[in-house]
Amino acid sequence: MTSPLEKRIRRHVIGKSHRFFAVTAPGLEPLCLGELESLGLTGAAVEGGVEFSGRLPAAYLTNLCLRTANRILLRVHEFRATSFRALAQEAASFPWELFIAPGTPLRIHVTTHHCRLHHSDAITERVQNAITEHLSDFSVAQNRMPLQIFIRGVDDHFTASLDSSGENLYRRGIKTHAGEAPLRETLASAALMLAGYSGEEFLLDPMCGTGTFSLEAALMAKHVPPGGHRDFAFMAWPGFRPQHWNFLKRNAAAQVIRLSTPRIMASDNDPHTCRALEECVGRHGLADAVSVSCRNFFDIDPRKLTDPPGLIALNPPYGRRLGNRAQHAMLLRNVFQVLQEKYRGWKAVLIAPHTGGKINVPFPAHVQHFVHGGLTVNVVVGEIPSDG
Repeated sequence: MTSPLEKRIRRHVIGKSHRFFAVTAPGLEPLCLGELESLGLTGAAVEGGVEFSGRLPAAYLTNLCLRTANRILLRVHEFRATSFRALAQEAASFPWELFIAPGTPLRIHVTTHHCRLHHSDAITERVQNAITEHLSDFSVAQNRMPLQIFIRGVDDHFTASLDSSGENLYRRGIKTHAGEAPLRETLASAALMLAGYSGEEFLLDPMCGTGTFSLEAALMAKHVPPGGHRDFAFMAWPGFRPQHWNFLKRNAAAQVIRLSTPRIMASDNDPHTCRALEECVGRHGLADAVSVSCRNFFDIDPRKLTDPPGLIALNPPYGRRLGNRAQHAMLLRNVFQVLQEKYRGWKAVLIAPHTGGKINVPFPAHVQHFVHGGLTVNVVVGEIPSDG
């Protein structure tokens, strides 16, 4: 027999359209919007992400498929508050039981701008107490997965959002081996998209490190959804319907292809790094897309790799991995010289830290700034002329 609470969840959560927000790193909003539209959803890019609407399975689909989003938030409550009493009343009166299983550990994050209530710890305390007290009237479920709630206040207007993702979406559940200053999967995917990578052409990742470029390219080439190897916070929501989730996963799995020969070559001059990446590739069924070898970038002859030319993706070491700014500038000059001499006709995408000065790229290229782990980086996308 269906309980009254279950009926309310069906009516007010499952049966309704909701507002969502796909959080992105600054600069990735247009790319994320393009991904969203390719999934058949409509949205609008705003600062920090993309707003969109849909039924609850839209949260499942976007967590599963978006490559450039950091997390997906569900907007659940909006209100105005100029006093802590009003804040507590709003938090206490909202039907949290429709969205949160009683007993769920909560992690509340608060940001405010131009609000009379601006003390984040005090806001967190009021909201936490109100939700806990509200849910105490309902039976406690056996659920211990923490749920994040984001409270954002602007000009005394507050929005409460539930995190549907759990761990940040750049954690694909594939790459478990560590490396120094690893490239995040979201930025690697964005860089490949900016370079026009389709998954059909040959891709060389000759300074692969932990292999983020290669792994993301492999998922694209094989049509594997980036979220297919992990779990998400929405699985613990009272309104979660496993049959909807399983249907989406089956549809995504049906799109996955097997390649007759690898289209991606990853290499590095560190044997340990290459072994770890090769094990990862084999463990996750990507060996048909990626081949791994231990080589120095400066020793590779691209003429022996592919014809016609492909795309070379580079993430040269910088910061503490390399040394000072002058050493990094010298490495970049040497890299660009090799590209000009050996990679005529190739497309290139390169990531380098933004130091305030202009990058002297010796071939036609577009340079775009992105924020990566709190550091501003340049993504250089260009094509080396075939006539030198």
